[in-house]
Amino acid sequence: MSRAGTVASRKSPTMTFRKKALEQLFVSFCQTSQAVQQEEGTLEDRIRRRLQQEIDFIGNEEFSQPSAESKFMGDILLGTGCPPVVGKPVRVANLPPHLARLCETRLLSPAEEKAHFQRMNYLRFRAQQYQSRLHPEKSSQYDLMRIEGLLKAADWHRDALLKANMRLVISIVKKFVNSFNSFDDLLSDGAMALLRAIDKFDYDRGFRFSTYATQVVRRNSYRMVMTKQKERQKQAASLEETGLDVESPDRSSSIDDVRWEQLRSRLSNLLSLLDRREQLIIRARFSLGGHRKVQTLQRLADILGVSKERVRQLEKRALDKLRDLAGSSDDLPLPADDFALAEAS
Repeated sequence: MSRAGTVASRKSPTMTFRKKALEQLFVSFCQTSQAVQQEEGTLEDRIRRRLQQEIDFIGNEEFSQPSAESKFMGDILLGTGCPPVVGKPVRVANLPPHLARLCETRLLSPAEEKAHFQRMNYLRFRAQQYQSRLHPEKSSQYDLMRIEGLLKAADWHRDALLKANMRLVISIVKKFVNSFNSFDDLLSDGAMALLRAIDKFDYDRGFRFSTYATQVVRRNSYRMVMTKQKERQKQAASLEETGLDVESPDRSSSIDDVRWEQLRSRLSNLLSLLDRREQLIIRARFSLGGHRKVQTLQRLADILGVSKERVRQLEKRALDKLRDLAGSSDDLPLPADDFALAEAS
């Protein structure tokens, strides 16, 4: 421990570990167990940036009791990282190997689960205490390193909880998979929802985390599916305004993957034949490329500096060009109904 850290410890005995050697070992372990990102700037700059970052945790009355350190920060802390795989790895049917590996971590017992949540939140609680005493001109390198070490240790327990509950996420999101919502997208979004659930879960209420996480992940997946459905409906409504015949979205399932990729490639080639202003309008109006939402005529009018009616005229002209190009090219037949379908994608 540095001399500055020792002086700080003497000034605030209630803010340190009771075992000085354990604190030194603990902070050193947390700093070296993960890759350290080198931050730019002086120590004062780094402290100021640290003070701008809020530390969130679920508080508990036990955290402020004199026995909290010995209860939550004992030597056992250094041996409770990610729970190991016990026995034969669990294999989930119909999953590729890289996804099946997410389910190999064993489930936590109620006592282990509670211990992880206790320590994760207590570590953040301690980090917040230290951070409240930080001063850009008075605090030492060790003061900042101790806070970062506590937060890394908290993330260590959070990651252990994440890995132990990934099979729960997989079992939930696979029920929402369809032609418009891929498993990978749902799984990625479900994992983020699980992380938020871990941060918000209050272990002191007495029920298992899986009960809470199931509701959070299921609600998040449902919201994601409904949001995409509403976006498709908006796109369909926009297409109908232009006079194009749009079939039911379910019809896309009858097109094989090869044909669908050909359509998307063909549409991209056709768009490249339009001028830059027409390309912008078509992509924005039909949510193609980088446009995630359908843009209104007024919004495009403001961007282009023309009237709303002029944008409507340019859109109609561009669609007429696309119809003519689709009908005159011989490299890949593109019927009118397929063209409308490709635009709606």
